[in-house]
Amino acid sequence: MNAKIKPATLPPGTAVGGYRVVRRLSSGGFGVVYLAEDKNGGQVAIKEYLPSSLATRGTGELLPQVPPEKLSLYRLGLKSFFEEGRSLAQISHPSVVSVLNFFRENETVYMVMNYLEGATLQDFIITARDLRQQKVFRESTIRSLFDEILRGLRIVHQHKMLHLDIKPANVFITDDNKAVLIDFGAAREVLNKEGNFIRPMYTPGFAAPEMYRRDSAMGPWTDIYAIGACMYACMQGFPPNEAPQRQEKDRISLALSRLRSVYSDNLIEVVEWCMAIDPLSRPQSVFALQKELSREGERRYTKLTVAEKLRLQFDTLVTDTKKSVQGVRAASGYGVKAK
Repeated sequence: MNAKIKPATLPPGTAVGGYRVVRRLSSGGFGVVYLAEDKNGGQVAIKEYLPSSLATRGTGELLPQVPPEKLSLYRLGLKSFFEEGRSLAQISHPSVVSVLNFFRENETVYMVMNYLEGATLQDFIITARDLRQQKVFRESTIRSLFDEILRGLRIVHQHKMLHLDIKPANVFITDDNKAVLIDFGAAREVLNKEGNFIRPMYTPGFAAPEMYRRDSAMGPWTDIYAIGACMYACMQGFPPNEAPQRQEKDRISLALSRLRSVYSDNLIEVVEWCMAIDPLSRPQSVFALQKELSREGERRYTKLTVAEKLRLQFDTLVTDTKKSVQGVRAASGYGVKAK
């Protein structure tokens, strides 16, 4: 198979929808994220729908070129991306990335979001692992972090949306102490889906087994599997085995049992529950999971924000994370500006 040439990104200085492109932050299979400025000079992140498998674009050009045989699929994805922008724009929650605006231009769609500063959960995990901490995160930190994330995810599900790409690189810890779900690049309104839709690209280790099968129903339980996998990564310092490997030989219980002296039985059971291979054996709603996760010591764990806890837990972690961020930020859908 010949390596495809990636579509050219918009050059710095390009005007689009009243915004000015400053630079490219990242590229993924579905599009490109730019740092841009609004009319008042405020910073925003703009995501452009530009699927590399369906479209090309020459250097210095604005319009994507789509071969006739791929046009219907391109338009289906475009419609889905537009709907995603519309749905996310209705959600106002501190733990969900804010969509400020979305518009059609250059025969594609642009989504304007808050530009976040800080580091991803993946950056924190890698830094803590490199510092050889005995445990990557304390139990109280894990409970606080996921309580915050689940509050946002619950609102997303109430809007009949799924994220479908929850992973540590898509959980952002901002400099002003918030945990935010970012990069809904895989999000599609599949809870009330009709006909065909583009299957999301999955991330090994965090993708539920049903994401590998065309005939399986996806729902809140699919995102809940990914939440469990993120909690596992916070405990172990690395992702769990891929779902297909687990179906052949499942080592999750054994790996978690070795952590029984470090974390409570309750937390280990919650992770195993979330990561059940059978979707029906998992929590069926975020509410059910929240109830269980807050059961132990709820009052003790809610006084500090998650980022404050991270800063208290590791004196050097935030500084070290910001130093190491440049090397790992490509995995995130956002640029991370180290201060």
